[in-house]
Amino acid sequence: MELLARYLDRSNSISSVTTQDAIKEENLRDDLKYYFMSPCEKYRARRHIPWKLGVQILKIIMITTQLILFGLNNQLVVAYKEENMMALKNLFLKDYSGMDEDDYSVAVYTQHDVYDSLFYVLDQYSQLGRLSVAPISYAEDEDGHPLPLIICKEYYKRGSVEPSEEAYDIDAQLEMVCMSHDPKTANQWKTQNSSFFDLDFYRLVDVKITFQLKGINLQTVRSRELPDCYSFYVTITFDNQCHSGKVKIFLDIDSESSACRDWKVSGTAQKNTHYLLVFDAFVIIICLTSAVLCTRSIVLAVRLLQRFSRFLYENYNRKVCEDDQSEFLNGWYVLVIVSDLLAIVGSILKMEIQAKSLTSYDVCSIFLGTSTLMVWVGVIRYLGYFQKYNVLILTMKAAFPKVLRFCCCAGMMYLGYTFCGWIVLGPYHEKFEGLSRVAECLFSLVNGDDMFTTFAQLKDKNTLVWVFSRAYLYSFISLFIYMVLSLFIALITDAYETIKNYQKEGFPLTDLQKFLREQKDFPVAEESSQTDVHVKYSMFCCCQRVPESDDVILIS
Repeated sequence: MELLARYLDRSNSISSVTTQDAIKEENLRDDLKYYFMSPCEKYRARRHIPWKLGVQILKIIMITTQLILFGLNNQLVVAYKEENMMALKNLFLKDYSGMDEDDYSVAVYTQHDVYDSLFYVLDQYSQLGRLSVAPISYAEDEDGHPLPLIICKEYYKRGSVEPSEEAYDIDAQLEMVCMSHDPKTANQWKTQNSSFFDLDFYRLVDVKITFQLKGINLQTVRSRELPDCYSFYVTITFDNQCHSGKVKIFLDIDSESSACRDWKVSGTAQKNTHYLLVFDAFVIIICLTSAVLCTRSIVLAVRLLQRFSRFLYENYNRKVCEDDQSEFLNGWYVLVIVSDLLAIVGSILKMEIQAKSLTSYDVCSIFLGTSTLMVWVGVIRYLGYFQKYNVLILTMKAAFPKVLRFCCCAGMMYLGYTFCGWIVLGPYHEKFEGLSRVAECLFSLVNGDDMFTTFAQLKDKNTLVWVFSRAYLYSFISLFIYMVLSLFIALITDAYETIKNYQKEGFPLTDLQKFLREQKDFPVAEESSQTDVHVKYSMFCCCQRVPESDDVILIS
């Protein structure tokens, strides 16, 4: 009887442990199933409202609206700067045609034209108030006096040149001499500074004219926003560095915007600014909420992964494979969090710009534009719950490793052609003048753009370079269009066809999927031994395979 009692107690304890393990397993399975459900399935299963989905939809609407509002305002700012640049070129550059010649605005070829262009700038600056139709004027110092125009000429310290005798004597050290020009004394500057304008062109390197102007962008009033005040730092350069007989004239402008010190606007501009600030603050709150919810989901996923790893190791002596781990560590949540952070930073910058504390329009547009891009890309995650809509995601995921390796190899050839084209064709072809321009030109050729123009623009000035250019262009186009681009498309097509077959016949089951389907035929891991069989792993299946099964494997 005593032995029977011990046996019954032992059986009851074993049965109790088994029951507890079964309950833990079912709880884990239920939690995993719920975690991988779509928002609609979660609502039907436990009646939990999909707050995260609602927040994402609201965030998409608000961020897109915010981007459109800021983009319209930014277009006005950029248009104002570009039109001011064009206006100042027409005001200060003599014989300006309305379009820049290559990278410079105007070119002159005689000493008389250089002097005329130089004096023309000074005369126009003196008459700015009577000539300009824009609300623009001279910048003033603290005492209210106009800031002077500064003229600086840079030249070799000493030198003599005798081209007919093929002789020269040059001191390479540069000297700079400057003078100022007050617009109120315009009628005296020629007589008082005549020696300054006696230029030795064989020693002259460049002449720079700098001055500062003030302007107000009144067009923002139409969009019910407060106008900005601008400071324009204008630099006009007469470039004679080449000493080739061609003096290039450049006009560059650096502009800074700031809040006007004394302003008054009647109407709704100020009220509209307050509404926009409230809207931006609400966008920040929505983005913070989204980031918190996604962070919470990542923490929950890590805990579930730890529980599943412990279960798999304790019951089947197996580790969770990389594909199953990637299911828990969801990259979409990371994308959403990054987009939220970018949107928050962009919204703060936008609020500072509207409050006239900052003027970083370009930086703000980069943050807002990138966040909006990521937000709309994140919508694909919810389409992935439907089998007919997730083909793009699965194809990109399957093809990405092979495409990345392929691009690394093709990139080496591309860089080789880039450097070769730059060093050989750069002096003779405008599309090959810089490394970035060469890369852009070759990329357009790969896509079939501007082929004839690229061939035709290289004129037959140097026979050797002309012959080389034909061999260079023909070989690049043949190699990259007919071989590299075709193979690139073939890799993606192969991944797409494989995904279609898997959707028809079913994807290989991983340990996680078997567990969720309540299959208990997990193979027990054995100690690995060195054999002649090379073991590989599939992207969709953690089970071991041999090379003979490569015909059904998506990625090796």
